[in-house]
Amino acid sequence: MTKKFKIILGISYLLILFAFLYLIFSEIEFNRLDEFPYYKELQVRLDHFVGNNLILNLFIFFGFAVIWVSLLGFGSPLLILSGILFGKWLGTLVSTISITCGALILYSLANLFFKDLIKQILVERFKIYIEIFNKNEFYYFFIFRLVGGFGIPFFLQNTLPIIFNMKKYNYFFGSLLGFIPSFFILNTIGSGINNFIQQSDNFRLINLISDKEIYLPILFFLIFLLISFIIKKKIFYDQKN
Repeated sequence: MTKKFKIILGISYLLILFAFLYLIFSEIEFNRLDEFPYYKELQVRLDHFVGNNLILNLFIFFGFAVIWVSLLGFGSPLLILSGILFGKWLGTLVSTISITCGALILYSLANLFFKDLIKQILVERFKIYIEIFNKNEFYYFFIFRLVGGFGIPFFLQNTLPIIFNMKKYNYFFGSLLGFIPSFFILNTIGSGINNFIQQSDNFRLINLISDKEIYLPILFFLIFLLISFIIKKKIFYDQKN
């Protein structure tokens, strides 16, 4: 790929990204973000929007999430949003599938256009894991996703497997299954926030944190992080040694 084409591709990507972000944030009244009634208005609008046609809105969210992850490379806000919109069960389902698809598209595009550059930047830093992943790329990538990718930023998690020459179907199913536990917890928090806004007349941080639909998922998430750390140390660090 010529340098000129890479520059054109990069500029096109940035233009699409800025247009996408403008469409998202142009509807937000930033001067009202400190007003709790504004969030109740948004919640009513969102419930009305979703309730009118659930199937259509699931497809809209799916497309939105795929584009978001493909362009921005991260998905955490989408997990809270899907929990708010669709509840913890349906939200987990649609967010897991859509974010996995978006990550696969990002991986495929990066592998197609920037493979050599990514390998040049990352191989030396992560070469110790190449042999580990080559033993059983699906299993180790599943664990990699399950434990949050060693704390590596999500965008980098999505492109790192390029240095392992990972097969796309292993990438897809390893991501899909590995995402489920943490995605469910974050969707549960989103669902809890939605219920809190519905049932409360004013916002107090202590009331939000003390709500069992909020603090229990957060507690489970912290426990999950601890378990993930143990799994990561046992499987990957012991393998290195």
